[in-house]
Amino acid sequence: MTGSMVDTSQTAPAAGPVRMTGGQALVAALAANGVQVAFGIPGTHNLELYRYLGDHGIRHVSPRHEQGAGYAADGYARSSGRPGVALVTSGPAVLNAAAAMGQAYSDSIPILVVSPGLPVRHPALGNGILHETKDQGAAVAAVAAASIRPTSVAEIPVAVAQAFAILRSGRPRPVHLEIPLDVLAEQAEVTIVTGTPTAPAGAPAEAVAAAARLLGAAARPVLLVGGGARWAASQVRALAERLGAPVVTTTNGKGVLPDDHPLALGAGIHLAAVADLVAQADVVGVIGAELAPSDMWNGPLPITCPVVRVDVDPVGVVTNVVPDVALVGDAARTLDDLLATLDPDGMPPSSVPGDASQQPGGVSSAAAETAAQWRSRKADDAAAEGAEWLEIVGALAEALPRDAVLAGDSAMVCYYGAISNLPAYQPSSFLYPVGFGTLGYGLPAAIGAKVAHPDRPVVALLGDGGVMFTVAELATAAALRQPLPVVIVDNSGYGEIRNEMIDRDDPVRAVTFAAPDFAALGRALGCRGVTVTSPTDLTDAVRAALTVDTATVIHVVHDDPASTIAEGARR
Repeated sequence: MTGSMVDTSQTAPAAGPVRMTGGQALVAALAANGVQVAFGIPGTHNLELYRYLGDHGIRHVSPRHEQGAGYAADGYARSSGRPGVALVTSGPAVLNAAAAMGQAYSDSIPILVVSPGLPVRHPALGNGILHETKDQGAAVAAVAAASIRPTSVAEIPVAVAQAFAILRSGRPRPVHLEIPLDVLAEQAEVTIVTGTPTAPAGAPAEAVAAAARLLGAAARPVLLVGGGARWAASQVRALAERLGAPVVTTTNGKGVLPDDHPLALGAGIHLAAVADLVAQADVVGVIGAELAPSDMWNGPLPITCPVVRVDVDPVGVVTNVVPDVALVGDAARTLDDLLATLDPDGMPPSSVPGDASQQPGGVSSAAAETAAQWRSRKADDAAAEGAEWLEIVGALAEALPRDAVLAGDSAMVCYYGAISNLPAYQPSSFLYPVGFGTLGYGLPAAIGAKVAHPDRPVVALLGDGGVMFTVAELATAAALRQPLPVVIVDNSGYGEIRNEMIDRDDPVRAVTFAAPDFAALGRALGCRGVTVTSPTDLTDAVRAALTVDTATVIHVVHDDPASTIAEGARR
Protein backbone atom coordinates (compact mmCIF):
# COMPACT_ATOMS: atom_id res chain seq x y z
CA MET A 1 0.00 0.00 0.00
CA THR A 2 1.25 3.48 -0.72
CA GLY A 3 0.29 7.11 -1.06
CA SER A 4 1.25 10.56 0.19
CA MET A 5 -0.01 11.11 3.72
CA VAL A 6 -0.97 14.60 4.88
CA ASP A 7 1.94 16.03 6.91
CA THR A 8 0.90 18.45 9.65
CA SER A 9 4.18 18.47 11.57
CA GLN A 10 5.94 21.70 12.38
CA THR A 11 9.11 22.72 10.56
CA ALA A 12 10.40 25.46 12.88
CA PRO A 13 13.74 24.87 14.62
CA ALA A 14 13.58 23.14 18.00
CA ALA A 15 13.37 25.47 21.00
CA GLY A 16 16.07 25.49 23.68
CA PRO A 17 15.99 23.23 26.74
CA VAL A 18 13.03 23.72 29.11
CA ARG A 19 12.45 21.97 32.40
CA MET A 20 9.35 19.78 32.16
CA THR A 21 7.76 16.68 33.58
CA GLY A 22 7.58 13.66 31.35
CA GLY A 23 3.85 14.19 30.82
CA GLN A 24 4.36 17.81 29.80
CA ALA A 25 7.22 16.85 27.47
CA LEU A 26 5.06 14.21 25.84
CA VAL A 27 2.15 16.57 25.19
CA ALA A 28 4.46 19.33 23.95
CA ALA A 29 6.13 16.88 21.58
CA LEU A 30 2.77 15.66 20.25
CA ALA A 31 1.71 19.24 19.54
CA ALA A 32 5.06 20.00 17.89
CA ASN A 33 4.48 17.05 15.57
CA GLY A 34 1.11 18.36 14.43
CA VAL A 35 -1.34 16.62 16.76
CA GLN A 36 -4.53 18.65 17.14
CA VAL A 37 -6.97 15.98 18.37
CA ALA A 38 -6.62 12.97 20.66
CA PHE A 39 -9.18 10.28 21.47
CA GLY A 40 -8.79 8.73 24.88
CA ILE A 41 -9.75 7.79 28.41
CA PRO A 42 -7.90 9.08 31.48
CA GLY A 43 -6.75 6.68 34.18
CA THR A 44 -4.73 6.73 37.36
CA HIS A 45 -1.43 6.29 35.56
CA ASN A 46 -1.81 8.82 32.71
CA LEU A 47 -3.13 11.87 34.58
CA GLU A 48 0.21 13.68 34.26
CA LEU A 49 -0.28 13.55 30.51
CA TYR A 50 -3.90 14.76 30.64
CA ARG A 51 -2.88 17.66 32.82
CA TYR A 52 -1.20 19.46 29.90
CA LEU A 53 -3.47 18.80 26.89
CA GLY A 54 -5.22 22.17 27.12
CA ASP A 55 -1.95 24.06 27.53
CA HIS A 56 -0.83 22.83 24.10
CA GLY A 57 -4.13 23.23 22.26
CA ILE A 58 -4.88 19.53 21.81
CA ARG A 59 -8.59 18.83 21.65
CA HIS A 60 -9.66 15.73 23.55
CA VAL A 61 -12.59 13.50 22.53
CA SER A 62 -13.77 10.96 25.13
CA PRO A 63 -14.83 7.56 23.81
CA ARG A 64 -16.32 5.16 26.33
CA HIS A 65 -13.94 2.24 25.69
CA GLU A 66 -10.30 2.04 24.61
CA GLN A 67 -11.21 -0.07 21.59
CA GLY A 68 -13.50 2.76 20.57
CA ALA A 69 -10.65 5.24 21.05
CA GLY A 70 -8.47 3.21 18.70
CA TYR A 71 -11.18 2.87 16.05
CA ALA A 72 -11.98 6.59 16.29
CA ALA A 73 -8.29 7.39 15.76
CA ASP A 74 -8.39 5.04 12.75
CA GLY A 75 -11.46 6.76 11.28
CA TYR A 76 -9.81 10.14 11.81
CA ALA A 77 -6.61 9.01 10.08
CA ARG A 78 -8.28 6.99 7.33
CA SER A 79 -10.52 9.85 6.27
CA SER A 80 -8.03 12.71 6.62
CA GLY A 81 -4.55 11.33 5.98
CA ARG A 82 -3.32 12.74 9.30
CA PRO A 83 -2.11 10.33 11.99
CA GLY A 84 -4.79 9.56 14.56
CA VAL A 85 -3.87 9.54 18.26
CA ALA A 86 -5.37 7.47 21.08
CA LEU A 87 -4.46 8.10 24.73
CA VAL A 88 -5.05 5.18 27.08
CA THR A 89 -3.84 4.08 30.46
CA SER A 90 -1.76 1.01 31.20
CA GLY A 91 -2.53 -2.70 31.31
CA PRO A 92 -6.12 -3.59 30.37
CA ALA A 93 -6.59 -0.28 28.57
CA VAL A 94 -3.68 -0.96 26.20
CA LEU A 95 -4.90 -4.49 25.58
CA ASN A 96 -8.41 -3.14 24.89
CA ALA A 97 -6.88 -0.95 22.19
CA ALA A 98 -4.89 -3.82 20.66
CA ALA A 99 -7.74 -4.88 18.37
CA ALA A 100 -7.83 -1.40 16.86
CA MET A 101 -4.06 -1.51 16.34
CA GLY A 102 -4.43 -4.87 14.62
CA GLN A 103 -7.04 -3.43 12.26
CA ALA A 104 -4.89 -0.39 11.52
CA TYR A 105 -1.89 -2.62 10.80
CA SER A 106 -3.93 -4.75 8.40
CA ASP A 107 -5.31 -1.77 6.48
CA SER A 108 -2.15 0.42 6.60
CA ILE A 109 -3.57 3.20 8.78
CA PRO A 110 -1.27 5.51 10.81
CA ILE A 111 -2.46 5.62 14.40
CA LEU A 112 -0.40 6.36 17.51
CA VAL A 113 -1.48 4.74 20.78
CA VAL A 114 0.11 6.41 23.82
CA SER A 115 0.07 4.73 27.21
CA PRO A 116 1.95 4.60 30.49
CA GLY A 117 4.02 1.53 31.27
CA LEU A 118 5.47 -0.09 34.35
CA PRO A 119 8.13 1.93 36.18
CA VAL A 120 11.71 1.82 34.95
CA ARG A 121 12.90 0.00 38.07
CA HIS A 122 9.89 -2.28 38.46
CA PRO A 123 10.74 -5.72 39.93
CA ALA A 124 11.53 -8.26 37.23
CA LEU A 125 8.85 -10.72 38.35
CA GLY A 126 6.35 -8.05 39.40
CA ASN A 127 4.88 -7.00 42.71
CA GLY A 128 1.18 -6.58 41.99
CA ILE A 129 1.12 -2.87 41.11
CA LEU A 130 -2.15 -1.62 39.59
CA HIS A 131 -2.55 -2.68 35.91
CA GLU A 132 0.63 -4.76 36.08
CA THR A 133 1.13 -6.62 32.80
CA LYS A 134 3.80 -9.23 32.20
CA ASP A 135 5.14 -7.55 29.06
CA GLN A 136 2.83 -4.84 27.76
CA GLY A 137 5.21 -3.60 25.08
CA ALA A 138 5.78 -7.08 23.65
CA ALA A 139 2.04 -7.76 23.55
CA VAL A 140 1.38 -4.60 21.56
CA ALA A 141 4.46 -4.94 19.35
CA ALA A 142 2.92 -8.18 18.07
CA VAL A 143 0.10 -6.22 16.38
CA ALA A 144 1.76 -2.83 15.70
CA ALA A 145 4.65 -1.66 13.56
CA ALA A 146 6.62 -0.83 16.71
CA SER A 147 6.34 -0.31 20.45
CA ILE A 148 8.71 2.43 21.65
CA ARG A 149 9.60 2.84 25.35
CA PRO A 150 11.71 5.86 26.33
CA THR A 151 13.23 5.52 29.78
CA SER A 152 13.99 9.15 30.62
CA VAL A 153 12.22 12.50 30.34
CA ALA A 154 14.88 13.84 27.96
CA GLU A 155 14.30 10.92 25.59
CA ILE A 156 10.53 11.47 25.26
CA PRO A 157 10.58 14.14 22.49
CA VAL A 158 12.97 12.00 20.44
CA ALA A 159 10.73 8.96 20.92
CA VAL A 160 7.71 10.97 19.74
CA ALA A 161 9.61 12.17 16.67
CA GLN A 162 10.68 8.59 15.98
CA ALA A 163 7.08 7.40 16.24
CA PHE A 164 5.93 10.01 13.74
CA ALA A 165 8.80 9.13 11.43
CA ILE A 166 7.48 5.56 11.36
CA LEU A 167 3.88 6.74 10.89
CA ARG A 168 4.79 9.01 7.99
CA SER A 169 7.40 6.88 6.21
CA GLY A 170 6.77 4.04 3.81
CA ARG A 171 3.74 1.92 4.51
CA PRO A 172 1.71 3.67 7.25
CA ARG A 173 0.99 1.43 10.22
CA PRO A 174 0.22 1.85 13.94
CA VAL A 175 2.82 2.66 16.59
CA HIS A 176 2.62 2.26 20.37
CA LEU A 177 4.46 4.74 22.60
CA GLU A 178 4.88 3.55 26.20
CA ILE A 179 6.10 6.00 28.87
CA PRO A 180 7.04 4.46 32.24
CA LEU A 181 4.67 5.91 34.79
CA ASP A 182 7.51 7.15 37.02
CA VAL A 183 9.08 8.93 34.03
CA LEU A 184 5.78 10.73 33.35
CA ALA A 185 6.08 12.42 36.75
CA GLU A 186 9.84 13.10 36.77
CA GLN A 187 11.30 16.48 35.74
CA ALA A 188 14.28 17.16 33.51
CA GLU A 189 15.66 19.60 30.95
CA VAL A 190 13.99 18.83 27.64
CA THR A 191 14.46 20.01 24.05
CA ILE A 192 11.34 19.50 21.95
CA VAL A 193 12.09 17.82 18.63
CA THR A 194 9.94 19.00 15.75
CA GLY A 195 9.08 17.03 12.66
CA THR A 196 11.47 16.82 9.74
CA PRO A 197 9.26 15.96 6.76
CA THR A 198 11.02 14.69 3.65
CA ALA A 199 9.89 14.63 0.05
CA PRO A 200 8.20 11.34 -0.88
CA ALA A 201 10.43 9.05 -2.91
CA GLY A 202 9.47 7.87 -6.35
CA ALA A 203 10.47 4.64 -8.04
CA PRO A 204 13.83 4.38 -9.86
CA ALA A 205 13.87 5.98 -13.32
CA GLU A 206 14.78 2.77 -15.12
CA ALA A 207 11.78 0.97 -13.61
CA VAL A 208 9.50 3.88 -14.53
CA ALA A 209 10.77 3.76 -18.12
CA ALA A 210 10.14 0.00 -18.32
CA ALA A 211 6.61 0.48 -16.97
CA ALA A 212 5.95 3.27 -19.48
CA ARG A 213 7.00 1.00 -22.36
CA LEU A 214 4.61 -1.74 -21.29
CA LEU A 215 1.66 0.52 -20.52
CA GLY A 216 2.19 2.80 -23.49
CA ALA A 217 2.03 -0.10 -25.92
CA ALA A 218 -1.03 -1.73 -24.36
CA ALA A 219 -4.23 -2.08 -26.37
CA ARG A 220 -6.35 -3.47 -23.51
CA PRO A 221 -4.88 -2.12 -20.25
CA VAL A 222 -6.68 -2.51 -16.92
CA LEU A 223 -5.91 -0.68 -13.66
CA LEU A 224 -6.53 -2.28 -10.25
CA VAL A 225 -6.39 0.38 -7.53
CA GLY A 226 -6.22 -0.02 -3.76
CA GLY A 227 -6.14 2.01 -0.57
CA GLY A 228 -2.48 2.88 -1.14
CA ALA A 229 -3.64 5.22 -3.90
CA ARG A 230 -5.97 7.26 -1.65
CA TRP A 231 -3.66 10.27 -1.77
CA ALA A 232 -2.82 9.86 -5.47
CA ALA A 233 -6.35 10.20 -6.86
CA SER A 234 -5.55 12.88 -9.44
CA GLN A 235 -2.60 10.85 -10.74
CA VAL A 236 -4.71 7.68 -10.99
CA ARG A 237 -7.31 9.57 -12.96
CA ALA A 238 -4.70 11.07 -15.30
CA LEU A 239 -3.12 7.67 -15.92
CA ALA A 240 -6.47 5.99 -16.58
CA GLU A 241 -7.44 8.71 -19.03
CA ARG A 242 -4.04 8.64 -20.74
CA LEU A 243 -4.30 4.87 -21.24
CA GLY A 244 -8.06 4.66 -21.76
CA ALA A 245 -7.99 1.96 -19.07
CA PRO A 246 -11.01 0.78 -17.05
CA VAL A 247 -10.40 1.06 -13.31
CA VAL A 248 -11.51 -1.41 -10.64
CA THR A 249 -10.82 -0.73 -6.97
CA THR A 250 -10.48 -2.74 -3.83
CA THR A 251 -12.69 -1.82 -0.88
CA ASN A 252 -10.03 0.49 0.55
CA GLY A 253 -9.55 2.07 -2.88
CA LYS A 254 -13.25 2.81 -3.28
CA GLY A 255 -13.79 6.37 -4.55
CA VAL A 256 -10.19 6.99 -5.71
CA LEU A 257 -11.75 7.36 -9.15
CA PRO A 258 -15.30 8.75 -8.81
CA ASP A 259 -17.85 6.07 -9.58
CA ASP A 260 -19.47 8.23 -12.27
CA HIS A 261 -16.22 8.69 -14.21
CA PRO A 262 -16.46 7.11 -17.70
CA LEU A 263 -13.63 4.66 -16.89
CA ALA A 264 -14.71 3.74 -13.35
CA LEU A 265 -16.03 0.26 -12.69
CA GLY A 266 -16.12 0.86 -8.94
CA ALA A 267 -15.23 -1.45 -6.06
CA GLY A 268 -15.75 -5.20 -5.99
CA ILE A 269 -12.49 -6.63 -7.25
CA HIS A 270 -13.65 -10.13 -6.24
CA LEU A 271 -16.55 -10.27 -8.72
CA ALA A 272 -16.60 -12.66 -11.68
CA ALA A 273 -16.80 -9.86 -14.24
CA VAL A 274 -13.50 -8.46 -12.95
CA ALA A 275 -11.83 -11.84 -13.43
CA ASP A 276 -13.11 -11.87 -17.03
CA LEU A 277 -11.91 -8.29 -17.58
CA VAL A 278 -8.43 -9.12 -16.33
CA ALA A 279 -8.28 -12.33 -18.36
CA GLN A 280 -8.63 -10.37 -21.61
CA ALA A 281 -6.21 -7.58 -20.66
CA ASP A 282 -2.80 -7.27 -22.31
CA VAL A 283 -1.29 -5.28 -19.40
CA VAL A 284 -2.53 -4.93 -15.81
CA GLY A 285 -1.46 -2.02 -13.62
CA VAL A 286 -1.78 -2.58 -9.86
CA ILE A 287 -1.55 0.62 -7.80
CA GLY A 288 -1.39 0.46 -4.00
CA ALA A 289 -3.37 -2.76 -3.78
CA GLU A 290 -2.45 -5.95 -1.90
CA LEU A 291 -4.75 -8.23 -3.95
CA ALA A 292 -4.95 -10.20 -0.71
CA PRO A 293 -7.33 -13.09 -0.05
CA SER A 294 -9.46 -10.71 2.03
CA ASP A 295 -9.87 -8.61 -1.12
CA MET A 296 -10.36 -11.44 -3.59
CA TRP A 297 -12.85 -13.79 -1.81
CA ASN A 298 -13.04 -16.15 -4.79
CA GLY A 299 -9.36 -16.77 -5.35
CA PRO A 300 -6.59 -15.03 -7.30
CA LEU A 301 -7.33 -13.17 -10.51
CA PRO A 302 -6.46 -15.02 -13.74
CA ILE A 303 -3.68 -12.64 -14.76
CA THR A 304 -1.67 -14.03 -17.68
CA CYS A 305 -0.39 -10.75 -19.15
CA PRO A 306 2.45 -8.50 -17.94
CA VAL A 307 1.86 -6.71 -14.63
CA VAL A 308 3.12 -3.26 -13.62
CA ARG A 309 2.86 -2.76 -9.87
CA VAL A 310 3.21 0.44 -7.81
CA ASP A 311 3.68 0.05 -4.05
CA VAL A 312 5.63 1.79 -1.31
CA ASP A 313 6.28 -1.54 0.39
CA PRO A 314 9.12 -3.60 -1.16
CA VAL A 315 7.69 -6.71 0.47
CA GLY A 316 4.11 -6.03 -0.57
CA VAL A 317 5.07 -5.31 -4.17
CA VAL A 318 5.95 -8.97 -4.72
CA THR A 319 3.26 -10.51 -2.49
CA ASN A 320 0.19 -12.29 -3.96
CA VAL A 321 1.05 -11.16 -7.52
CA VAL A 322 4.67 -10.98 -8.74
CA PRO A 323 4.96 -8.06 -11.20
CA ASP A 324 6.95 -7.89 -14.41
CA VAL A 325 7.85 -4.31 -13.46
CA ALA A 326 7.91 -3.30 -9.78
CA LEU A 327 7.72 0.42 -9.01
CA VAL A 328 8.63 0.76 -5.35
CA GLY A 329 7.82 4.28 -4.23
CA ASP A 330 5.18 6.77 -3.17
CA ALA A 331 2.13 6.40 -5.43
CA ALA A 332 1.61 10.09 -6.25
CA ARG A 333 5.28 10.77 -6.95
CA THR A 334 5.76 7.55 -8.92
CA LEU A 335 2.67 8.10 -11.07
CA ASP A 336 3.75 11.69 -11.75
CA ASP A 337 7.06 10.32 -13.04
CA LEU A 338 5.28 7.64 -15.03
CA LEU A 339 2.95 10.16 -16.67
CA ALA A 340 5.88 12.41 -17.55
CA THR A 341 7.66 9.45 -19.13
CA LEU A 342 4.58 8.41 -21.09
CA ASP A 343 4.27 11.99 -22.40
CA PRO A 344 7.84 13.32 -22.69
CA ASP A 345 6.87 16.16 -25.02
CA GLY A 346 4.22 17.54 -22.71
CA MET A 347 1.20 16.01 -24.45
CA PRO A 348 -1.75 16.35 -22.06
CA PRO A 349 -1.91 13.07 -20.10
CA SER A 350 -5.66 12.75 -20.63
CA SER A 351 -5.49 12.84 -24.43
CA VAL A 352 -5.60 9.63 -26.42
CA PRO A 353 -3.62 9.72 -29.69
CA GLY A 354 -5.50 9.05 -32.87
CA ASP A 355 -9.01 9.60 -31.50
CA ALA A 356 -10.49 13.08 -31.70
CA SER A 357 -13.82 11.94 -30.29
CA GLN A 358 -13.60 12.56 -26.54
CA GLN A 359 -15.85 12.05 -23.57
CA PRO A 360 -15.73 14.54 -20.68
CA GLY A 361 -12.33 14.30 -19.02
CA GLY A 362 -10.51 13.50 -22.23
CA VAL A 363 -11.60 9.84 -22.45
CA SER A 364 -12.01 8.47 -25.96
CA SER A 365 -15.47 7.33 -26.95
CA ALA A 366 -14.14 3.85 -27.67
CA ALA A 367 -12.55 3.56 -24.22
CA ALA A 368 -15.69 4.89 -22.53
CA GLU A 369 -17.89 2.42 -24.43
CA THR A 370 -15.67 -0.52 -23.51
CA ALA A 371 -15.63 0.53 -19.86
CA ALA A 372 -19.42 0.94 -19.89
CA GLN A 373 -19.87 -2.62 -21.13
CA TRP A 374 -17.66 -4.02 -18.37
CA ARG A 375 -19.29 -1.74 -15.81
CA SER A 376 -22.69 -3.14 -16.74
CA ARG A 377 -21.47 -6.74 -16.37
CA LYS A 378 -19.87 -6.00 -13.04
CA ALA A 379 -22.97 -4.15 -11.81
CA ASP A 380 -25.07 -7.23 -12.63
CA ASP A 381 -22.71 -9.40 -10.56
CA ALA A 382 -22.77 -6.91 -7.69
CA ALA A 383 -26.57 -6.71 -7.74
CA ALA A 384 -26.89 -10.50 -7.71
CA GLU A 385 -24.48 -10.82 -4.81
CA GLY A 386 -26.12 -8.05 -2.80
CA ALA A 387 -29.75 -8.60 -3.84
CA GLU A 388 -30.96 -8.90 -0.24
CA TRP A 389 -29.51 -5.48 0.60
CA LEU A 390 -30.16 -3.44 -2.55
CA GLU A 391 -33.21 -1.59 -1.23
CA ILE A 392 -31.31 -0.45 1.86
CA VAL A 393 -28.24 0.54 -0.16
CA GLY A 394 -30.40 2.34 -2.70
CA ALA A 395 -32.17 4.26 0.05
CA LEU A 396 -28.81 5.34 1.46
CA ALA A 397 -27.54 6.38 -1.98
CA GLU A 398 -30.65 8.51 -2.41
CA ALA A 399 -30.05 10.26 0.91
CA LEU A 400 -26.28 10.81 0.88
CA PRO A 401 -24.71 13.94 -0.60
CA ARG A 402 -21.82 13.49 -3.00
CA ASP A 403 -19.19 14.41 -0.39
CA ALA A 404 -20.51 12.06 2.30
CA VAL A 405 -18.25 9.75 4.31
CA LEU A 406 -19.67 6.36 5.22
CA ALA A 407 -18.06 4.24 7.96
CA GLY A 408 -19.16 0.63 7.78
CA ASP A 409 -18.86 -2.30 10.10
CA SER A 410 -18.09 -5.90 9.13
CA ALA A 411 -21.77 -6.48 8.40
CA MET A 412 -23.60 -8.23 5.57
CA VAL A 413 -25.26 -4.99 4.48
CA CYS A 414 -21.75 -3.58 3.98
CA TYR A 415 -19.73 -6.38 2.41
CA TYR A 416 -22.52 -7.80 0.23
CA GLY A 417 -24.44 -4.57 -0.21
CA ALA A 418 -22.51 -1.32 0.06
CA ILE A 419 -19.00 -2.25 -1.08
CA SER A 420 -19.98 -2.99 -4.67
CA ASN A 421 -23.37 -1.28 -4.96
CA LEU A 422 -23.11 2.05 -3.12
CA PRO A 423 -21.42 4.73 -5.25
CA ALA A 424 -18.48 6.71 -3.88
CA TYR A 425 -17.10 9.90 -5.38
CA GLN A 426 -14.06 10.77 -3.28
CA PRO A 427 -11.14 8.76 -1.90
CA SER A 428 -11.28 7.87 1.79
CA SER A 429 -15.05 8.32 1.81
CA PHE A 430 -15.81 4.64 2.50
CA LEU A 431 -14.21 3.43 5.73
CA TYR A 432 -14.32 -0.31 6.28
CA PRO A 433 -12.28 -2.87 8.29
CA VAL A 434 -11.03 -5.11 5.51
CA GLY A 435 -8.14 -7.40 6.36
CA PHE A 436 -8.49 -7.85 10.12
CA GLY A 437 -12.28 -7.91 9.80
CA THR A 438 -13.04 -6.59 13.28
CA LEU A 439 -16.56 -6.07 14.57
CA GLY A 440 -17.52 -2.82 16.26
CA TYR A 441 -15.42 -0.63 13.97
CA GLY A 442 -18.06 1.43 12.16
CA LEU A 443 -19.54 3.58 14.94
CA PRO A 444 -16.30 4.87 16.52
CA ALA A 445 -14.69 5.21 13.08
CA ALA A 446 -17.59 7.43 12.03
CA ILE A 447 -17.02 9.53 15.16
CA GLY A 448 -13.34 9.91 14.24
CA ALA A 449 -14.23 10.89 10.68
CA LYS A 450 -16.75 13.47 11.91
CA VAL A 451 -14.11 15.01 14.18
CA ALA A 452 -11.74 15.18 11.20
CA HIS A 453 -14.44 16.58 8.89
CA PRO A 454 -17.02 18.51 10.94
CA ASP A 455 -18.46 20.15 7.82
CA ARG A 456 -18.90 16.95 5.77
CA PRO A 457 -21.83 14.54 6.07
CA VAL A 458 -20.74 11.36 7.89
CA VAL A 459 -22.87 8.23 8.31
CA ALA A 460 -22.29 4.93 10.14
CA LEU A 461 -23.70 1.70 8.65
CA LEU A 462 -23.77 -1.22 11.09
CA GLY A 463 -25.30 -4.61 11.77
CA ASP A 464 -27.20 -5.42 14.94
CA GLY A 465 -24.56 -7.95 15.99
CA GLY A 466 -21.46 -5.86 15.42
CA VAL A 467 -22.79 -2.63 16.89
CA MET A 468 -23.07 -4.26 20.29
CA PHE A 469 -19.26 -4.53 20.45
CA THR A 470 -18.95 -0.73 20.73
CA VAL A 471 -22.52 0.39 21.35
CA ALA A 472 -21.37 2.54 24.28
CA GLU A 473 -19.91 4.95 21.73
CA LEU A 474 -23.44 6.19 21.05
CA ALA A 475 -22.85 8.31 24.15
CA THR A 476 -19.69 9.69 22.52
CA ALA A 477 -21.60 10.42 19.31
CA ALA A 478 -24.26 12.28 21.28
CA ALA A 479 -21.63 14.34 23.11
CA LEU A 480 -20.22 15.65 19.80
CA ARG A 481 -23.42 17.63 19.20
CA GLN A 482 -22.97 17.06 15.48
CA PRO A 483 -25.30 15.44 12.92
CA LEU A 484 -24.35 11.76 12.62
CA PRO A 485 -26.85 9.20 11.31
CA VAL A 486 -26.11 5.77 12.82
CA VAL A 487 -27.93 3.21 10.66
CA ILE A 488 -28.30 -0.19 12.34
CA VAL A 489 -29.59 -2.96 10.08
CA ASP A 490 -31.20 -5.62 12.25
CA ASN A 491 -31.28 -9.20 10.92
CA SER A 492 -31.60 -10.83 14.35
CA GLY A 493 -28.03 -11.76 15.16
CA TYR A 494 -24.90 -12.88 13.34
CA GLY A 495 -26.48 -13.49 9.94
CA GLU A 496 -23.30 -14.41 8.07
CA ILE A 497 -22.25 -17.05 10.60
CA ARG A 498 -25.82 -18.33 10.80
CA ASN A 499 -25.81 -18.85 7.02
CA GLU A 500 -22.46 -20.61 7.17
CA MET A 501 -23.81 -23.01 9.79
CA ILE A 502 -26.81 -23.71 7.60
CA ASP A 503 -24.64 -24.23 4.50
CA ARG A 504 -22.52 -26.74 6.45
CA ASP A 505 -25.66 -28.50 7.66
CA ASP A 506 -24.53 -27.80 11.21
CA PRO A 507 -26.90 -27.16 14.09
CA VAL A 508 -27.62 -23.43 14.33
CA ARG A 509 -26.20 -22.26 17.64
CA ALA A 510 -25.47 -18.94 19.36
CA VAL A 511 -26.13 -16.76 16.31
CA THR A 512 -29.77 -15.70 16.61
CA PHE A 513 -31.02 -13.32 19.25
CA ALA A 514 -33.54 -10.57 19.66
CA ALA A 515 -32.02 -7.13 19.27
CA PRO A 516 -32.75 -4.39 21.77
CA ASP A 517 -34.92 -1.47 20.80
CA PHE A 518 -32.00 0.41 19.25
CA ALA A 519 -33.98 3.62 18.82
CA ALA A 520 -34.82 3.64 22.53
CA LEU A 521 -31.23 2.73 23.40
CA GLY A 522 -30.02 5.64 21.33
CA ARG A 523 -32.35 8.01 23.13
CA ALA A 524 -31.20 6.67 26.50
CA LEU A 525 -27.60 7.54 25.55
CA GLY A 526 -28.45 11.06 24.39
CA CYS A 527 -29.12 10.53 20.67
CA ARG A 528 -32.31 10.81 18.67
CA GLY A 529 -33.83 7.45 17.80
CA VAL A 530 -36.20 6.24 15.08
CA THR A 531 -37.26 2.84 13.70
CA VAL A 532 -37.92 2.35 9.99
CA THR A 533 -39.25 -0.55 7.96
CA SER A 534 -39.22 0.76 4.38
CA PRO A 535 -36.59 2.19 2.01
CA THR A 536 -38.46 5.47 1.65
CA ASP A 537 -38.58 5.87 5.41
CA LEU A 538 -34.83 5.15 5.59
CA THR A 539 -34.03 7.83 3.00
CA ASP A 540 -36.18 10.36 4.84
CA ALA A 541 -34.68 9.42 8.21
CA VAL A 542 -31.08 9.79 7.00
CA ARG A 543 -31.82 13.11 5.35
CA ALA A 544 -33.44 14.39 8.53
CA ALA A 545 -30.56 13.09 10.65
CA LEU A 546 -28.10 15.12 8.59
CA THR A 547 -29.87 18.35 9.56
CA VAL A 548 -29.99 18.09 13.37
CA ASP A 549 -27.35 18.87 15.98
CA THR A 550 -26.92 15.39 17.44
CA ALA A 551 -26.49 11.77 16.43
CA THR A 552 -29.55 9.82 15.32
CA VAL A 553 -29.91 6.06 15.72
CA ILE A 554 -31.90 4.68 12.81
CA HIS A 555 -33.03 1.12 13.53
CA VAL A 556 -33.77 -0.70 10.24
CA VAL A 557 -35.80 -3.85 10.78
CA HIS A 558 -34.73 -6.38 8.14
CA ASP A 559 -36.38 -9.78 7.89
CA ASP A 560 -33.99 -12.72 7.48
CA PRO A 561 -35.83 -16.03 6.86
CA ALA A 562 -32.87 -17.97 8.29
CA SER A 563 -33.34 -16.22 11.64
CA THR A 564 -36.51 -18.26 12.22
CA ILE A 565 -34.57 -21.53 12.38
CA ALA A 566 -34.58 -22.64 15.99
CA GLU A 567 -31.33 -22.75 17.96
CA GLY A 568 -29.85 -26.26 17.74
CA ALA A 569 -31.89 -27.17 14.64
CA ARG A 570 -30.64 -27.88 11.14
CA ARG A 571 -32.20 -26.48 8.01
